[in-house]
Amino acid sequence: MSSSDSFDPAPAPRVSDLARVRGPDYLEGLNPEQRAAVEATEGPVLVLAGAGTGKTRVLTTRLAHILATGRAKPWELLSVTFTNKAAKEMRERITHIIGPQAEGLRWLGTFHAIAAQILRRHAELVGLKSNYTILDTDDQERLIKQLLEAENVDAKRWTPKTLAGLIDHWKNRGWTPEKLPPAEGAHFANNKGQKLYQAYQDRLKVLNACDFGDLLLHNLTIFLGHPDVLADYHERFRYILVDEYQDTNIAQYLWLRLLAQKRQNVCCVGDDDQSIYGWRGAEVDNILRFERDFPGATVIRLERNYRSTSHILAAASGLIAANKGR
Repeated sequence: MSSSDSFDPAPAPRVSDLARVRGPDYLEGLNPEQRAAVEATEGPVLVLAGAGTGKTRVLTTRLAHILATGRAKPWELLSVTFTNKAAKEMRERITHIIGPQAEGLRWLGTFHAIAAQILRRHAELVGLKSNYTILDTDDQERLIKQLLEAENVDAKRWTPKTLAGLIDHWKNRGWTPEKLPPAEGAHFANNKGQKLYQAYQDRLKVLNACDFGDLLLHNLTIFLGHPDVLADYHERFRYILVDEYQDTNIAQYLWLRLLAQKRQNVCCVGDDDQSIYGWRGAEVDNILRFERDFPGATVIRLERNYRSTSHILAAASGLIAANKGR
């Protein structure tokens, strides 16, 4: 890695400087559970929080608290959320608390945006160049159509869109072509799924391209195949924060677990009664296995709702009571 690729773009803010700008007032107004979630900085923390309980405020205040107390530099924080809108809002809130120092939060973004940054640094380890392109859905389906024709597969019966959806599903579960269970490949074109998946991946490398699912999948391949690279990110990311943890799929879960396994300073915020992205392969069970993966984890529930009326909350609680998965 060249000096221009350094992780340290600016000197660290001094605690005294931050204190002069905002002081400790960023903790004011938090209820006891919110404050506990903010101040439990060391070790694994799971914050279970429904809509309207102030979870976004907890995440942003926690980031500000870590910075203001000198526990880490802005670029030593990995903060992951699901949408660009949420990432933008989080950055704006932190800037309001700590000022321009928030500009150093270079690892705040969506799973795929951060995975893309990491892949650009290590693209050669998965057979790509750093200037790789990311195919959109139309490009994917055009490429798959070519592969189906080459294999004499009836593209009207076995459509490119269907195979693209299967490949995305496989990647969300962390399966490369080599790791794809035989039964999964049998689902397409009379047992040609695995062969077509491999051909698709090979063609992407020739094109110096990847699709959306590859961003995390290639990260996993790099981390698992090159322990020295993973060790470097263990050193760089002193604290990890994750929003909407209930919406993580298996690939995202494996990615997070690998990055957090050394320091274990990971804080995940999620609602164990809600998963809105099931169509992306979300696994709400990731919340349920958190304490198993991180023994001794602190679990904090935010139960004071600041958004809904008592009637709405009572109705929601009645529906949630029927959940059998937890």
